[in-house]
Amino acid sequence: MPETVAMKFGGTSVAGPEDIKRAARRIVAAREAGNRVVAVLSARGKTTDDLVRQAHEVSERPLAREMDMLLSTGERISCALCAMAISDMGHEAISLTGSQAGIVTDSSHTKARILDVRADRIREALGQEKIVLVAGFQGVSGESRDVTTLGRGGSDTTAVALAAALDASVCEIYTDVAGVFSADPRIVPDARKLSVVSFEEMLEMASSGAKVLQLRSVEYARNHAVRIHCRSSFEDGAGTLVLGEEETMERPLVTAVTHSTEEARVTLVGVRDEPGVAGQIFGSLAAASVNVDMIIQNEPISTGRRADMSFTVGSGDLQTAVEVIEGIGVSESVSTDERIGKVSIVGAGMRSHPGVAAKVFQTLGERQINIEMISTSPIKISCVIGSDYVADAVRALHRAFDLGADAIQREEPTGAAHRPRVGI
Repeated sequence: MPETVAMKFGGTSVAGPEDIKRAARRIVAAREAGNRVVAVLSARGKTTDDLVRQAHEVSERPLAREMDMLLSTGERISCALCAMAISDMGHEAISLTGSQAGIVTDSSHTKARILDVRADRIREALGQEKIVLVAGFQGVSGESRDVTTLGRGGSDTTAVALAAALDASVCEIYTDVAGVFSADPRIVPDARKLSVVSFEEMLEMASSGAKVLQLRSVEYARNHAVRIHCRSSFEDGAGTLVLGEEETMERPLVTAVTHSTEEARVTLVGVRDEPGVAGQIFGSLAAASVNVDMIIQNEPISTGRRADMSFTVGSGDLQTAVEVIEGIGVSESVSTDERIGKVSIVGAGMRSHPGVAAKVFQTLGERQINIEMISTSPIKISCVIGSDYVADAVRALHRAFDLGADAIQREEPTGAAHRPRVGI
């Protein structure tokens, strides 16, 4: 029985007519290699940004349900156009919306989570030798039956979810970069492409600013053992494999330096020092679908004093977070700071090497970069710093841990079990 291959093409990969034709040729090549092919497409170029702009031209605070109706149109356009291009190449293709493809989600508009993939229609089309094109980033709520969207980068999650449901041999993520790098090449020119990254490392990288893959797509891939191959739409050659840790080789001390400048800090002054207040704060934020990253709270040192608490959220969630906190009235005042950034080092080898944190702090100190908040996990250290210092911090840490292109790269995985089973 032919293997099934899942492919995903990002917005830059389908931006113009020639880009769509290029994506169509890759899809057709996979089909002509004997595979069954399901491809997920993002909206073309800046289409989603343009739709968001149009919404704000007519409404200061557009309704979330109607935003989903609006934003879901971009991916549908890409799929229909690509199906036309594939037809001209002599193959039969069918384009499906997220709901037609069986992507069932919860009811969290603009940030929905996939609950189930009912892929019977896709399987039927594949059985008829058709190429199936699915609009990414969207689904249908199982409760309300409304159109939902999955948040920025949600097409990655669509592709991984379909790969899992269809037992695909690999999920090929095509983008405008050649793979996952040791740092953002726009900031660090000698950043090197990584041949292999573990799911755990990629999760930490995605959560701390790396934009190659959406965080939830990596979580889904890890939970369902979906092999991801992240590669370039514009050139041939292998990209970066994202695999289970048991499949990877000996881990380096530090794999990559990541960063984000899309962070904001919320500080609560005079928080009531009593049991249950923190649960009330973060429970309310969770109910409003606000993702919280770092949290710091001081302990009052004298009777009757109140605590102060700071936490970070994505810049897009700042207004909602402030409204939630002010609404529950647990502090004397609320202040915000949008001029912050986050720099992180990630590496599975950190588990067994002492002194990594000290080296991070010393490196930033030597550059006169003040650390405002710190968060750690067994394989990640993140520091909140002033946004103006982020690029300098990334370069300094990349250099301090010898991550440049001239450094010894990790070995390629050996054996067929470590390689994607389709190379296009």
